[in-house]
Amino acid sequence: MTMKRLFRRCSHAPGALTPEDQAVVNAFRATLTALRNPQPWTPGDAGDIAVRVGPCIERARTRPGDDHDPEMIAVALLHPDTPHAAAYLHGRQLGYTSRGWLRCPTTAILGLWQPGYTLLTHAAAGLPLPDDIGMDPAHYALHIEAQRRDDSPNGYTLLRLGPYTQTRHAQQDYDRLTAALEGRETTVVPGFRVTARYAPFVALEHQQFADPYAADAVTLLEAAVTEVSA
Repeated sequence: MTMKRLFRRCSHAPGALTPEDQAVVNAFRATLTALRNPQPWTPGDAGDIAVRVGPCIERARTRPGDDHDPEMIAVALLHPDTPHAAAYLHGRQLGYTSRGWLRCPTTAILGLWQPGYTLLTHAAAGLPLPDDIGMDPAHYALHIEAQRRDDSPNGYTLLRLGPYTQTRHAQQDYDRLTAALEGRETTVVPGFRVTARYAPFVALEHQQFADPYAADAVTLLEAAVTEVSA
């Protein structure tokens, strides 16, 4: 076989790209375009966003009602190929679907999500999300505590409420509970001062929490006080 005949059998002319190679080039160009021209995001804007997670960039969905704060919002990380069916399985394998809602600092937001960021995700590299992604769970709780009036450490938690999925809901119940306790902090449970405070919701301890969406918070407080006094 001569060299001339060998070259004639080559399926592509010198310098030509295969369809697969062209797809890679197009994806790379899209990535450069996205990095050079981020689409601005401001608190309250609708649409998925791009956030930094370690050295990578991930797609995230903001939680309505918790996306207006200029410093911290609630997001859920998404596989970059969402909503395709295969993305859910792949995302589950890599830890995307197990994270739930997260507290995301707005300084980590690059802008609105663009498909060009896909190559920069953990999913594109076939890597699982790291254990520490720099975002705490965005579930909230209220603890109603009874502390000894002599400041001794023998207090206890009277009632735990959670999880709250939106800060405004937690704030509303906090305000109502504080109003219900006003003037009664030191008398509702003799010998103790009863106060409400914010606390993280610990999922592993979910059985110790009353569901604030299933019953009225003030009613739950009065029931807890009655049980202690019985």
